[in-house]
Amino acid sequence: MTDPILFIPGILCDARIFLPQIVQLGGQHAVQVAVPAQDETVEQMAERILATAPAKFVLVGHGLGGNVALDILRRDMDRVTRLVLVSTDPLAEPPAAAAAREARIVAARSGRLPEAILQEYPSDSFAPSPWRPEIMALMQDMGLGLGEGVFMRQSRALQRRPDHQKTLRKAMLPALVLAGEADPLTPLRRQDFTAGLLPYGRLVVLPDAGHLPTLEQPESVTAALADFLSGPLMLRRIKPKPA
Repeated sequence: MTDPILFIPGILCDARIFLPQIVQLGGQHAVQVAVPAQDETVEQMAERILATAPAKFVLVGHGLGGNVALDILRRDMDRVTRLVLVSTDPLAEPPAAAAAREARIVAARSGRLPEAILQEYPSDSFAPSPWRPEIMALMQDMGLGLGEGVFMRQSRALQRRPDHQKTLRKAMLPALVLAGEADPLTPLRRQDFTAGLLPYGRLVVLPDAGHLPTLEQPESVTAALADFLSGPLMLRRIKPKPA
């Protein structure tokens, strides 16, 4: 039996960022999408999602969704059979980034949500391509649909997010880190660091993709996910050679 997949989108995103993967993988797996929209901390978001999650599931998170996924893993690792982190920074937000985020919160609160969305996802968040304008238009549509209240709550959650390095080190399960090669928001070196902390982590770098590889390179992402999901669950740790 194949485990269901629980997708958790990032800030200002809904299920559409995973639509190509849902379409392709939905024939073999039950799919659930949980948008972290009702709480102001990553911990509260994780608790709410976990309450309605399947008994066992594959966990896929993007950005903020990846931070929530890590907190779910911290709370109940036995229920997660595989972990996929997309464009995710597992560290606490630095003060300078939190201050910049505060300016976007102020813009949204003052009725300038479209401007805040563009600041959250500037054009260079995505690799140059003919469909980059379409992705940016989708970001505006998703963000405006979720509204300023959700944006402010998600922004607060990112500002206050915990450092999950300890969670990564304890994650004794198959894990995949998907990174856009041209991602300026979560640089490749940080995602390589994330994969290195995972005992069974593997990094897949996606050329011609930025912060949203699920839409920028959907076929490559889906192929990487399908290959990962078909891999073994029983893993062997490599024992160090005696000195």
